[in-house]
Amino acid sequence: MGEDAVTSVGGSPLPPVITEEERQELQEELMKVEDEIQTLSQVLAAKEKHLADIKRKLGITPLNELKQNITKTWQEVTTSTAYRRTSETLSQAGLKATAAFSNMGSAISKKLEDVRNAPTFKSFEEKVETLKTKITPTGSTSAPSNQDNSVPETTNSLISQLEGPPTQDAPMQ
Repeated sequence: MGEDAVTSVGGSPLPPVITEEERQELQEELMKVEDEIQTLSQVLAAKEKHLADIKRKLGITPLNELKQNITKTWQEVTTSTAYRRTSETLSQAGLKATAAFSNMGSAISKKLEDVRNAPTFKSFEEKVETLKTKITPTGSTSAPSNQDNSVPETTNSLISQLEGPPTQDAPMQ
């Protein structure tokens, strides 16, 4: 296999040919940059320590910083255009939903009133009222009884009245 095959398989490309003098200069520059990075890291660590000391003296805790960051972020969110648009849209949707539920409640109330006023319901209501009147004792403390201790005849006759053939009144809608 040639060099092209090795390079195309995934090997790193060969560095350009440099002289020993260029190599020496690059080595020195590399060491210089690494030293600068180390110095900057040490300076940064010292500055971070100094910052922490100042915050501690001022009474600024990480929790206070977090609260301030959250407050600031929340302000930014609530003043954003997207938040305002979403808030307005949801507010309008809420108003429309309220109106829809109100209309639906009114329609249901009207329909129930129509059902209550329907002749079929009136007839049923009258039969129930009659049954209630006949079953409720009117001053006597003892309940009527049969010799076989079964359901009183008055109740049986009322039940048969209720179970009688339905009237041909207007159908309920």
